[in-house]
Amino acid sequence: MEGVRIFDIDSDLNTKDVAEAKKLAERDLKEVLENLARHIFGDVEMRWSSDYFPFTDPSFELEIFYNNEWLEILGCGVIYDGVLTNAKRDVTKQCGWAFGLGLERWAMKLFEIDDIRLFWSEDARFMNQFKAGEISKFKAYSKYPTCYKDIAFWLGNPEKYSENNFHELVRAISGDLVESV
Repeated sequence: MEGVRIFDIDSDLNTKDVAEAKKLAERDLKEVLENLARHIFGDVEMRWSSDYFPFTDPSFELEIFYNNEWLEILGCGVIYDGVLTNAKRDVTKQCGWAFGLGLERWAMKLFEIDDIRLFWSEDARFMNQFKAGEISKFKAYSKYPTCYKDIAFWLGNPEKYSENNFHELVRAISGDLVESV
């Protein structure tokens, strides 16, 4: 899920100074996203860290302390001037912020689901475990425990190899039984 908010510098942010407007936009961004995280995860400890994303400057990650671990839950930042210019916006009159988050990854933590591929399943044993407005822990239904395996192989001709070759091979053989990263 991604979101963008654009401000008119003089009327929405009540300033004519672009640098000040960007600081106000950054403060609004962090406040909005912290409130979203509190609404979903409850009163959790949060921290911001600087990061790099190609369309925002400055860029940040929001992390929460959830189930005894720090989790990165989203990336965001003040929209880079070049992006606004390419969108035919006047950077002396407008600024904005943007964010992106993986809803499936949030749900995995909230419902304690250990395999992202289940979200594309139509298996009633999975689907019937969840009800709108309720957060309940996922109950595994396979008699086999989750098994994590690493794959190593030898390349006959590394000059002709591309990572995509391997991903295509895995998808062709395994279909939706695997998620290649």
